[in-house]
Amino acid sequence: MRQLIALALLGVSAMANAAEPGPPIERIGEPTLNGQRLPFSSAVRAGDTVYLSGALGIGPDGKLAEGMEAQARLAMDNLGTALKSAGLGWGDVVKCTVMLDDMKDWPAFNKVYVTYFTDGKYPARSAFGADGLALGALVEVECIAFAVKR
Repeated sequence: MRQLIALALLGVSAMANAAEPGPPIERIGEPTLNGQRLPFSSAVRAGDTVYLSGALGIGPDGKLAEGMEAQARLAMDNLGTALKSAGLGWGDVVKCTVMLDDMKDWPAFNKVYVTYFTDGKYPARSAFGADGLALGALVEVECIAFAVKR
């Protein structure tokens, strides 16, 4: 009988915990390309973590910049805009993933990338070669930031 009561109480406790809401999810930014709404958010805040969608080196005119360094700078600037929209900055970034159309462009990308962070305070990072990035881009970068309550 005691076991039955204990199991019943555990079930009630589990049901109460399941009813508690999790961390709020906030979708930030509605990206567009040439006037068309894209099917993702620029960033999503889930609790204290902000996930930034992959950014390409596309300018305000909706066109890819010419060359790796120009695309890298625009991709990072576009991520910076998403960070700012979330009330964050580059110092809040904890992880980046870099996708390169050609790994030979890694040094050129790094030349731009390091200028966005305080020297020696870089986020964790992965980089890999990808065959066929969206819109024929040379680079795409996505990041994760930690939204420390200040």
